[in-house]
Amino acid sequence: MRYTTFGRRTGLRVSEYALGTGNFGTAWASGTGPDDARKIFDRFAEAGGTLLDTAGMYQAGESESILGDLISTDRDHFVVSTKYAASDGAQPHVSLTGGGRKNLVASVEASLKRLRTEHLDLLFVHFADGVTPIDEIVRGMDDLVRSGKIHHVALSNFPAWQVSAATMLADLRGWAPIVGIQTEYSLIERSADRELLPMAEALGLGVNLWSPLAGGLLTGKYRTGGEGRATDPSRFVTPESTDQRTAVIDAVLAIAQETGASAAQVSMAWLRERGTRSAATIVPVVGPRTLHQLDEYLGALEVTLTDGQYTRLDEVSAVEAGVPHGINTMLHEHLLGGDASRFVNPVVPVA
Repeated sequence: MRYTTFGRRTGLRVSEYALGTGNFGTAWASGTGPDDARKIFDRFAEAGGTLLDTAGMYQAGESESILGDLISTDRDHFVVSTKYAASDGAQPHVSLTGGGRKNLVASVEASLKRLRTEHLDLLFVHFADGVTPIDEIVRGMDDLVRSGKIHHVALSNFPAWQVSAATMLADLRGWAPIVGIQTEYSLIERSADRELLPMAEALGLGVNLWSPLAGGLLTGKYRTGGEGRATDPSRFVTPESTDQRTAVIDAVLAIAQETGASAAQVSMAWLRERGTRSAATIVPVVGPRTLHQLDEYLGALEVTLTDGQYTRLDEVSAVEAGVPHGINTMLHEHLLGGDASRFVNPVVPVA
């Protein structure tokens, strides 16, 4: 397991995988009990993992409670990251939902109790609720940082323009800086390449990537009738619904045969290499429900793709740049006689 700082705006040291604990608990349709959760946790820790990802809403609070028990004997060894915005109860309450200050304070206090800790290393706003002003969010988190209850703050599932606005607002007003983002990203879902990842590179933000195997689709198991999300009607499923997704899975399975690794390991190896080619710190959140699934993720750390294999996967999974990037590239190349390589002016990251 390698280690890195979570972006360029903090010295917070984290492992190259985050252990997602959304499966710790049994309040939802699927999950694992405390005994199996401990086995997964111990294996992750033995492999050198330190970054733990949870949320108040996961398993209606059970995830944080189980995790609190697991870290109780060695709290400071681990980097605990949680999220707020959604209700953490089985029955959502309108007064305790969203990004506002009231829910922020209540959620943090509840998370601290469940996690049995005096501070959170990293707090994410789970999603943009569409109504809370960004300055209320950023100022509220700054107050909690100054109180010592939170060390670092970040945004999850926010559009790039809101993250940029929050980052600049915090910097201009001397509030606790926004240090990172969390977004979905995999060979199946690369929309973040348009705005979110370039923004993170420019602003020095750390990036947590959730659903790195696209809900199991990139394992290839659903093509053979394997059990999992696709066979459970109560769970969210990423379907093989486009020609591109079919082409991506075909390429993953072909390279798996070439390397002798599993399809899941090939997909994670591509993601790891993608991180080394980025100016942003990219940390996948792996959410195993079983020890076998965790071992698959850990095994991917030993898989190295050739440049040709990486390029094949990169090209087949690429998303169209969209507006305005496509037109800007076309005009740029036109001004340079069709050869954009003649002009080299890299983005200078914000310090």
